[in-house]
Amino acid sequence: MTIRFAAATIHATGEDVDNQSVSSESGSDYAEEDNNFEDWVSDQAQNQSCRSLFEDKAFPTAAAARAHDNDVHNFDLRTISAKLELDLHQRIRLINFIRKHAPTSENIGNLTGAETFFSSDEYLIPQIEDDPLLQLELDDWSDDEDLSSTNPPADLPSALQQMQLLERKLAQAHLDMAEYRSLVGQQFDAGRFAEIINEPGPSSEGPSPRDDDTHYFSSYCENDIHAVMIQDKVRTSTYASFILTNPILFRDAVVLDVGCGTGILSLFAAKSGAKHVYAVDASDIAEKAEQIVKANGLENVITVIRGKIEEISLPDDVEHVDIIISEWMGYALLYESMLDSVLQARDRFLKPEGGVMAPSQCRIMFGLCEGSEILKERVGFWNDVYGFDLSIMANDVYEEAIVDVVGPESMASEPYLLKDLHLKDVTTRQLDFTSQFTLVSTTPKRTKIHAFVLYFDTFFTTTGEPVPPEVPVRVTKEGDVTLAEVWPVGGKAPPQRRASTGPGLKQKEDKRVTSFSTGPHSQPTHWKQTIFLLRDPIHAEDGMLHISTPNLDGLGLMNAGTIVTGSFYCKKSDTNSRELDVEIHYSVRQNAETMAVGETVVQIYKVR
Repeated sequence: MTIRFAAATIHATGEDVDNQSVSSESGSDYAEEDNNFEDWVSDQAQNQSCRSLFEDKAFPTAAAARAHDNDVHNFDLRTISAKLELDLHQRIRLINFIRKHAPTSENIGNLTGAETFFSSDEYLIPQIEDDPLLQLELDDWSDDEDLSSTNPPADLPSALQQMQLLERKLAQAHLDMAEYRSLVGQQFDAGRFAEIINEPGPSSEGPSPRDDDTHYFSSYCENDIHAVMIQDKVRTSTYASFILTNPILFRDAVVLDVGCGTGILSLFAAKSGAKHVYAVDASDIAEKAEQIVKANGLENVITVIRGKIEEISLPDDVEHVDIIISEWMGYALLYESMLDSVLQARDRFLKPEGGVMAPSQCRIMFGLCEGSEILKERVGFWNDVYGFDLSIMANDVYEEAIVDVVGPESMASEPYLLKDLHLKDVTTRQLDFTSQFTLVSTTPKRTKIHAFVLYFDTFFTTTGEPVPPEVPVRVTKEGDVTLAEVWPVGGKAPPQRRASTGPGLKQKEDKRVTSFSTGPHSQPTHWKQTIFLLRDPIHAEDGMLHISTPNLDGLGLMNAGTIVTGSFYCKKSDTNSRELDVEIHYSVRQNAETMAVGETVVQIYKVR
């Protein structure tokens, strides 16, 4: 989904300025103007064509439509609203409910006012744009109808009018918010009419609770996924390097391996001198991990526990561990939401003082991506398939994040740090986040920008403390011999290092940083990169900013130095907590000297 908002102009203060003026009139004049506006809206609604609630038939006015429904269907909105004692919002919901589900007037007559749709924001969203009947609900059916015969004091009508005006404005704000939530993808399952109004059906057991875990854990039962992860040299050799080259940290330590899989990290920890390792996994792979531990003669050091980390207890009355190791990272770092479980393990089991999380830190990086090859493969391919136009298949590509490898030459900006996660103290609530970004094009020639790209860098420290910003991540290149240096072959013992002979040497070892990157400049990993294709590429031509329609053979048009600013929103999906919903808002400025900023573009993606 793509949404566009009007462009703004950046002034010297850095703030957007509009042309609205501030009124200096008195409060009573302001109220009178508001009432005049409301009267004008009401007049417009009364004179606008309106559709019957129970037929596909239009009438010249809303009053005529109401009269028809009363005469033909024996249904009067005013009467049922009074009978059910509906407030303003409930009357709005009733109208939209009828518009959406087309029940009979008899069914509506049997309502009690306790039905669930009377409290659902779904039915604040108008089913007919500018519905005149809904406008009458807002403006002409206020609660003052019941008060008109009570002969209030002379000053009371003014107060009532103010209250009614505020009530109408609040109702409109609810409508606007409900429409926005609908726009950004919130989905509602209305179901059968009988279910919505809470009528008992053949089965009234109610919906079963959503299960986001079964498929997730079952996907880790097969050999292939573990082969892919272990054969990822960047991933596995970095973990091996950190564990096997820091025996001072692991010697005699109690270690917890969260999501152990085959148990490879537990095996490393045992070889590095751990006193005991508890390897936990909720999938069937735990059975094979236990067999692997026995096959390597480490059953006295490694205990495999089958279960969810949130539910298990450690045996032998163990309450705290010294180190938690886990390979929890998913696509775009947070996909699969395994970090939530690791943080729960930290809060439950890691010793409060001196405990170490491995890895200790992850950084989410973001940048501009030329992306023409991805565009050709994922979009252009469908334009001509054996002479047929299958381009309709490409429509959804722009709504799904793409996990693929892009080369370093495709990067069109320096990476920007979106989110820095320190595993020592980050909370699960902070994993849904919003970050501002500024990206500056670094391409040496005009280039069309087809995508944003996201990847992450991972750091390990022996203290668990954050890595200083000036410390660069290690970028593994093809042919690097890291793996051969740290992974013993043929059952040989790992390389032995001399023990510390003084505080200076130990302090130096404690501050060692081990890291790897999943970015385009590194040897590809199984995480690859996460690519967000743009429906309309960003470019500048002849000094003027434009947004072009996508094509595959147009000229590159982004001048070096073009600035892209925006906001990145990321949260767990409402429909599956293992998936991510991403929303990117961005606008483009030709260069730092240009004051004019292009329109704000919003694109919404699923990471799944």
